[in-house]
Amino acid sequence: MLTPAGLAYDRAFMVVGEDGVGRTQRRDPRLALVRPVVRSGGERLVLHGPGVEPFEMLVDTVSGRRKVEFLGNIHQGIDQGDAVAGWLSEVLGAPSRLVRVPPEHDRVTGGRTPGTSAYADSCALHVLSRASLGLLNRKLAGRGLPPLPMNRFRPNIVIDGWEEPHTEDRAHRIRVGDTELGYAKLAVRCAVTMVEQGTGAKAGPEPLRTLAGYRRAAEGGVAFGTKYAVVRTGQLAVGDIVDVTSWGRSEL
Repeated sequence: MLTPAGLAYDRAFMVVGEDGVGRTQRRDPRLALVRPVVRSGGERLVLHGPGVEPFEMLVDTVSGRRKVEFLGNIHQGIDQGDAVAGWLSEVLGAPSRLVRVPPEHDRVTGGRTPGTSAYADSCALHVLSRASLGLLNRKLAGRGLPPLPMNRFRPNIVIDGWEEPHTEDRAHRIRVGDTELGYAKLAVRCAVTMVEQGTGAKAGPEPLRTLAGYRRAAEGGVAFGTKYAVVRTGQLAVGDIVDVTSWGRSEL
């Protein structure tokens, strides 16, 4: 299910420190080892982690709000209690708490197509094509380096069948299933791309070093994939046909 803020429940939860500042894999790569499963239509959450028993909880959407900070921006969050805080603190090795985005959350995201999102870095959706990853892996192979899996870049939607790499840069309006997406901006990548998602270990300097050789963004950094806002909500599924209804120029 695609909601105005992206895939249902995506980035609806955030791990924060005792100071309310959101944790990310940039500084806490072990977050990659916490695997959430949402059940009962969002009423229950199950967390899996290495070396501990799974933790199952009833999601709180009604308790008092608290201020939380994510990437320098202040939001509201609903603290999910001491029990899950203890579980996360043990897995991450640092005092941590879990908050859920409140129902009234009304964050506005920018870009060519404005939208909304929960606790995502910016826009609701990150789209990446297999052709783009294939080009990167060929460049890595040319330097004697192993290929990287798609999960290193954590896209929400992966598109197969485009022969030209980075076609997603120019696809400005997309229909998938009965949903519609609007191009917002290029996805400028950070140090999270250097975290192995299966081990929670940093493995830099790749892929940023190789991407810097051919994917420099005008505003700085390197771009890989694109960010989209949700124009029309609905159902989408693996295997749905991607129909590009509006093309534009790449901003790279």
